[in-house]
Amino acid sequence: MIFKIVTLFLVVMAVLAMFGRLRLPGGSLRRRLSKQCPSCGAPRVGRGPCPCGKG
Repeated sequence: MIFKIVTLFLVVMAVLAMFGRLRLPGGSLRRRLSKQCPSCGAPRVGRGPCPCGKG
């Protein structure tokens, strides 16, 4: 009985790991570019303008 429970738990964890690694095409590129200033490449924190004044 315990063997079945442990096996079921491991299978469920493996399925969750597969869904966790699933990435939609184009999603990571768009997210990465929005966190950097397009002119100087500095990381942007928050929604305010970039300190360089161009972005």
